[in-house]
Amino acid sequence: MRTQLTPFARYDESEREFFYSALVELGAYCVAQGVPVIFDATANRRAYRDAARARIPRFAEIFVDTPLEVCAARDPKGLYRAAREGKSSTLPGLQAAYEAPLSPELTLHGERDAPARSAELIAALLAARHWIR
Repeated sequence: MRTQLTPFARYDESEREFFYSALVELGAYCVAQGVPVIFDATANRRAYRDAARARIPRFAEIFVDTPLEVCAARDPKGLYRAAREGKSSTLPGLQAAYEAPLSPELTLHGERDAPARSAELIAALLAARHWIR
């Protein structure tokens, strides 16, 4: 979505406001049409996630709680290296504030939960809410 909505991304606050507002509207539209939506997005500010919660019915926030060192070690795009070298100034959790959720519906632990187990936990949450079978 980012390449479509912000093809020349700057990652500053005003662009993030635009991007996450657009994601919320797209999500709300899709859900209204009966299409389930999963957003894989940092959404570094609580306000972005709260806007999604307010606008999208049957919203569940999944927090993948992972230490910064683990994120940097798994960084396939080299974003953390670039930030540490001064080539970036907007990386959430390092240079831009990251506001952890206060009460997510589910918290996963990225440093110890295997991806398959995380997927099982997400599916279990959705099934418990009768959103999937």
